[in-house]
Amino acid sequence: MDFDALFDAELDSLRADGNYRIFAELERKCGAFPKARSFDEDAPDEVTVWCSNDYLGMGQHPKVMTAMQDAIAAHGCGAGGTRNISGNTHQHRLLEAELADLHGKDAALLFTSGYVSNWAALSTLGSKLPDAVILSDEKNHASMIEGIRHSKADKVIWKHNDPEDLDRKLAALPSNATKIVAFESVYSMDGDICPMEEIIEVAEKHGAMTYLDEVHAVGMYGQRGGGVSEELGLAHRITLIEGTLGKAYGVVGGYITGSVALCDFIRSFASGFIFTTALPPAVAAAARTSIAHLKESGIERARQRQQVAKLRRRLDALGIPHLPNPSHIIPVMIKDPVKCRQLADILMQDFGIYVQPINYPTVPKGTERLRFTPGPLHSDEDIERLVQALSTLWKRCAIAHAVA
Repeated sequence: MDFDALFDAELDSLRADGNYRIFAELERKCGAFPKARSFDEDAPDEVTVWCSNDYLGMGQHPKVMTAMQDAIAAHGCGAGGTRNISGNTHQHRLLEAELADLHGKDAALLFTSGYVSNWAALSTLGSKLPDAVILSDEKNHASMIEGIRHSKADKVIWKHNDPEDLDRKLAALPSNATKIVAFESVYSMDGDICPMEEIIEVAEKHGAMTYLDEVHAVGMYGQRGGGVSEELGLAHRITLIEGTLGKAYGVVGGYITGSVALCDFIRSFASGFIFTTALPPAVAAAARTSIAHLKESGIERARQRQQVAKLRRRLDALGIPHLPNPSHIIPVMIKDPVKCRQLADILMQDFGIYVQPINYPTVPKGTERLRFTPGPLHSDEDIERLVQALSTLWKRCAIAHAVA
């Protein structure tokens, strides 16, 4: 059998639908973020990155880089194995203590990515707790969906950000069910924020565990960067808070926080923890430094919000449609996969502006978009150059403007 022909047929179908992904080859320029060197022959040598999840530029913060460099000099590169065998370092324990403190919890547990922490934690909870039923918001991330699926627990999908629907579905469950309500704070594609207090109240009413994904909020919200749950004063009412080190903290890794018993339970039973090589100690040191800095410094968050507001105002002034939301994520709606890809290519090649098109299956068909994440290091000139480029392309590509 010609397996390559089967692969190529599927890839050709993706291309025909406008959903084939093309990676830009870039090198971030240390000290010059959001500028990056481009290796694309059709693009300028230097481009401005507008779609990074390094929301606050902490991946190039001098303190964070120094912490990583010092840790490499002191401890070398890798962890040496899984935490269970030879990779349980002092740097891991220090970082877990920092994370537990961030969310006001008694314990934390590290994973190699936010995807893995969701997958491992939810699959373990669903498979090991008796008569578990996981109630998942319909727009939860793929990592949560995969974890729930792998657990083989009963699952119930509730309408997005709808506490009343959640209430009805919790009420319909048998009395012996171990109920787990899984949801996110900031949803990364639309940028909307959940009605957290209402969701918690419904869960508490039915004796359900609450599982909160804060990956797009940690570092960004709350006085110390503890996320939306900290900003709203609700972290103490949530059973498990999951987050990432790879977005606002600028490094890599994922984690969960909660009670000592909860974290020990996941540590002891989650295959995604037990059989995975630990994060390098230098990564743990850099992440801990980034978290500690953002606990004390609000400068990065304040500047980032200022630039988000400026970009929204300029888009509104030019009639370029973007989804309204209270977060730092600005989705500019295209609603056509081919045009979305085309716009991204022209922005890169003609204007030196890098933004990835967001198409199906990341978002539903007909809701294709360009997703912009302004940061504290984007200048006013960067913003103006972006909106002028978008305005030019809107006319060239015959895309509808927003109705004033």
